[in-house]
Amino acid sequence: MSNAQDVTDSTWESTVLKSDLPVLVDFWADWCGPCKAMGPAVDKLAEEFAGKLKVLKLNTQDNPEVPGRYGVVSIPTFMLFKGGEVVHQMLGSMPYAAFKSEVSAKL
Repeated sequence: MSNAQDVTDSTWESTVLKSDLPVLVDFWADWCGPCKAMGPAVDKLAEEFAGKLKVLKLNTQDNPEVPGRYGVVSIPTFMLFKGGEVVHQMLGSMPYAAFKSEVSAKL
């Protein structure tokens, strides 16, 4: 079971844009190898930052509206939101230490 919760096009506004906590969204798809490779890092980050950061996963194949709105053309893409606004974006797979460091620096 993943520590990161799922978000959809229909729950986007209430779950991400209106969140009191910063939100990291993992844009991914089942067929994406690098996305699957980042899965454990996303789960670990969700566990380590519980209570400080909401970590969510959006399946781009099942939910095309939100990725289209934010110009997501490559996955995995990670976007950090604060107050409903994108404050940081990362593309592709990376080692956990680098992933955590980038997120931590923007919180």
